[in-house]
Amino acid sequence: MRKTIGIVLLLTIMCGCNRIITLRTEFGIERIRTELNNVGLAVAVVQHDEIVYSHAFGVRNAESGEPLQLDDMFRIASISKSFTTVSLLQLVEQGKVSLCDDVSCLAGFDLRNPRYPDTPITLEMLLSHTSSLNDSEGYFDFDIISDPHNPLRVNCFNDYEPGRGYEYCNLNLNLAGSFLEKLSGERFDMYVIRHILQPLGLEGGYHVDSLDRSRLVSLYSITGTGELICRDEEAYESRSERIRNYRMGYDTPLFSPTGGMKLSALSLARYMIMHINYGVGAGGVRIISEESEREMQRPRSADENYGLSLWQTDLYSPEVTLVGHTGGAYGMRSAMFFNSEKHYGFVVISNGAQGDEAILTRTLKLLYKLWGEC
Repeated sequence: MRKTIGIVLLLTIMCGCNRIITLRTEFGIERIRTELNNVGLAVAVVQHDEIVYSHAFGVRNAESGEPLQLDDMFRIASISKSFTTVSLLQLVEQGKVSLCDDVSCLAGFDLRNPRYPDTPITLEMLLSHTSSLNDSEGYFDFDIISDPHNPLRVNCFNDYEPGRGYEYCNLNLNLAGSFLEKLSGERFDMYVIRHILQPLGLEGGYHVDSLDRSRLVSLYSITGTGELICRDEEAYESRSERIRNYRMGYDTPLFSPTGGMKLSALSLARYMIMHINYGVGAGGVRIISEESEREMQRPRSADENYGLSLWQTDLYSPEVTLVGHTGGAYGMRSAMFFNSEKHYGFVVISNGAQGDEAILTRTLKLLYKLWGEC
């Protein structure tokens, strides 16, 4: 009897504590939102395979005033890179490719830095941004790097040798997405749905026309004077007409493997659980091996602590290293950060704010302070 009373009392105290933390979280986030003129913000906190806190603040569309819902979908930008990398690591595990492979063989054209023609660029270099490629000539088609006679081609490569420097580069992951198609025989967007989203029970995808547009959150850039500029036409542009003449392994940037995933904050949190658990989703389904997940989290660049589409940082959590990624495009800012040893993680997505970097930094620091070490 005493044991039962003790358990009930403990649960009551825990529920009361969580309620206090929840109130402090929502008060703090509302203050941040007000100071930064935020349009809408979705957050989620994971502890030990459970989403222990989630909330949607503000509106999904400033013109209509519709409240933001937790199952609404955002374009999450560069966090999308990790889905591309997970997909390729599945193929590495199947023996279809190696991280050490020369990507010229996969590209179908000579992909070498002209300054270092004898140094191969590997798949690992693409996924860790150590390939020496850059985005100076764009990253939405491969024509400029596939033509050896194009005088602008040399501009796409930095002065340092592949593998001996770091520069964040979207072209790296668009190329990697095209290799996924060649290796798997599946169109990029469909591969990710079949091999990651569906096994984890998540809704979303890279092909905007396959999604319910009524659930897409409007994205806004905000000027210095506070004027809202809706970016939906760019962020959610239809690709259906161009896909009709789609060339597998070459037109892949239409889906933007580097930034085109659309997901809700809740779905992103469930995806994050898989990374926290070294490749195993909350339902027990394994997406990648523990070895592959550790490869993703292991930094390749000492200066940036960047691994394979995941980054290590203590920017948001003093004395604790978090692993994850941020995203930014069309006024949207997103973040997914976690610690596998401590079994917690945080998701933040904003559809517009004055001080778009500040909305992530301040919200993540608040969530860490209130939930990370509680």
